[in-house]
Amino acid sequence: MEVINYLLGYKDLKIIQDPDMFCFSLDSVLLPQFVTLNLNEKKILDIGCGNAPMPLILSTRTSAKIVGVEIQKEIYELAQKTIQINNKEDQISIIHGDIKELYKTWESDCFDVIVCNPPFFKVNKESRLNVSDQRKLARHEITLNLEDIMKISRKLLKNNGVLGIVHRPERLIDILLLMRKNNIEPKKIQFIYPKIGSDANILLIEGRKNGKLGLKILKPLITHNSDGGYTDEIKKYFE
Repeated sequence: MEVINYLLGYKDLKIIQDPDMFCFSLDSVLLPQFVTLNLNEKKILDIGCGNAPMPLILSTRTSAKIVGVEIQKEIYELAQKTIQINNKEDQISIIHGDIKELYKTWESDCFDVIVCNPPFFKVNKESRLNVSDQRKLARHEITLNLEDIMKISRKLLKNNGVLGIVHRPERLIDILLLMRKNNIEPKKIQFIYPKIGSDANILLIEGRKNGKLGLKILKPLITHNSDGGYTDEIKKYFE
């Protein structure tokens, strides 16, 4: 059943969701605020845009054109409706298709920034796959994996263009190795913690195509207070 919510913390942005499929999470709020944007950027790509939370948030930070690609038709349709109810058609366009096939037909070096909130989990014999097809594809590397993202970004990013990813800390080494393998130099990392004293559960990482050496580790970000509410630092992301 489709519902219309205000995008987390953004009272002027609405998002259409279907709880039976897959709802966006805090990951999709943190990444578009973390990624580096400059005034001269013209075009941004969101790989696996879901129901378009990241394009919406990015549109509050930049006037660049934003393209979202979503492989699942039902979720693509939610994204389309979301863009329409926010009157963002002039800035944001959503494409239904498989990015692994689409990028082969696109020109090289055509995006200034690429963002991705990808499936987090590898698929193997021990994998516990969700029954829902939508949730299964969103969470597990069935149609898209880290190496795919890096290959696509290597082709589509302009020289010195930015790739921003939100992932799980346990995949950090995989991400770093694949970035370097595809000429994307890691530039900044931030670890996100659910509360003080806990292990990190979210990783934000940014790299630049053919970028110079030099990696910055940002200060840790804690999402929740002891009472379960968002910390003041997280609330700033919603302003």
